[in-house]
Amino acid sequence: MPNANEDTPNALSQAQQRAVSELLRVAPVADELARRFQEAGFSLALVGGSVRDALLGRLGNDLDFTTDARPEDVLKIMRPWADAVWEVGIAFGTVGAQKNARAGDADRCFQIEVTTYRSEAYDRTSRKPEVSYGDSIEDDLVRRDFTVNAMAVALPQKEFIDPHSGLQDLAAKVLRTPGTPEASFSDDPLRMMRAARFAAQLDFEVADEVVGAMKEMAGRIEIVSAERVRDELNKLILSVYPRKGLTLLVDTGLADHVLPELPALRLESDEHHRHKDVYEHTLIVLEQAIALEEDGPDLALRLSALLHDIGKPRTRRFEKDGRVSFHHHEVVGAKMTKRRMTALKYSNELVKDVSRLVELHLRFHGYGTGEWTDSAVRRYVRDAGPLLGRLHKLTRSDCTTRNKRKAAALSRAYDGLEERIAQLQEQEELDAIRPDLDGNQIMEILGVGPGPVVGKAYKHMLELRLEHGPMGHDDAVAALKDWWVEQN
Repeated sequence: MPNANEDTPNALSQAQQRAVSELLRVAPVADELARRFQEAGFSLALVGGSVRDALLGRLGNDLDFTTDARPEDVLKIMRPWADAVWEVGIAFGTVGAQKNARAGDADRCFQIEVTTYRSEAYDRTSRKPEVSYGDSIEDDLVRRDFTVNAMAVALPQKEFIDPHSGLQDLAAKVLRTPGTPEASFSDDPLRMMRAARFAAQLDFEVADEVVGAMKEMAGRIEIVSAERVRDELNKLILSVYPRKGLTLLVDTGLADHVLPELPALRLESDEHHRHKDVYEHTLIVLEQAIALEEDGPDLALRLSALLHDIGKPRTRRFEKDGRVSFHHHEVVGAKMTKRRMTALKYSNELVKDVSRLVELHLRFHGYGTGEWTDSAVRRYVRDAGPLLGRLHKLTRSDCTTRNKRKAAALSRAYDGLEERIAQLQEQEELDAIRPDLDGNQIMEILGVGPGPVVGKAYKHMLELRLEHGPMGHDDAVAALKDWWVEQN
């Protein structure tokens, strides 16, 4: 890859040096593939995010290429070479492949996508882009979302192609569009969300003219499918700086269309009824939850932190004494969470988990300084189930008070609750709380067959277990018989 010119800032030269280093690392597999395309009479270039990441020194195993070959020709070239080939994106000109190869001193598994030069555009009612193929890499690059993704490296000669000054924008950490942002966002409105996502992932600033176009065209996001919006939102939320992207979505009005519950948290100020800024509080809770993650980004935890207070605007009441209340906002918020996540086509399991966390996030505040009985602690664990670890993190994150004394007291109280849970778990196997008698034993003792009465008896025995802890077998049988006499 040649240097730009003598006037190129030092940052650009360093970026190019990093890119050369990164490209040399993956060169064997990239060059080998490029030669196959060359022998078949076609061109191949590393493109888009792969070039950007190479320049940033963070190129991974996912490699994106572009070519003048049509998809059917790409398949003919790839099938004899790759370890696996898939055609999921072939309708959009993309052929995917997997290739295990030696890179440097390690064996790596490369995920490869080769896309025919193309241009995409939406009409006013379509939810899917209309794809047409192009014949030049310059035409392909101009339709890319941002200049930092509109660079290519022609292979195998490693010629750097940068017609839209993406390298300079990369050095300046700014997001611009190759053409006008209005034309870019008209082609694919999802690019407006991508601007927010890349800002969050890369810690880049978005150019003023791009932000202006996002504000003007925010309503165009409505024609994009819920699945594509959800996937882009996930990438943003799981990024390094999600606050940055979320703030941009809210400030440009995009959030009004894709996650309206978030901007609704910016409750109007009232000089007579001052209360915590719920929107700012939510972003702080999200950041504090992220700080507690132990095994990488946790989508369920981050979504629950983002949505935990969305029931507040609907439950806000101004009390006679001047206080502001949000009674039962956790219950209302859980229902709102379920509706929003369902509309965004999240999986049933994730909807259930996040809604449950939102519903339970206030439960701890009844704990006080340790007044809960063992029965209440058992119920807390039972109700959280497998979400208990996340509930711990969400509850701790929900403390954003600037009062150090109050914050320390809350932290000590939760430390105490966790210690009690640990003690009870050690004594009673709280993770699998069940009645002391199972359904078969209940039927045998009562002399009944399967039916509603067994469920009622099981529920009664579970309540006794939660209230009093483990019972011996004889005591459990006696308690069941006493209940049975009361029922009859």
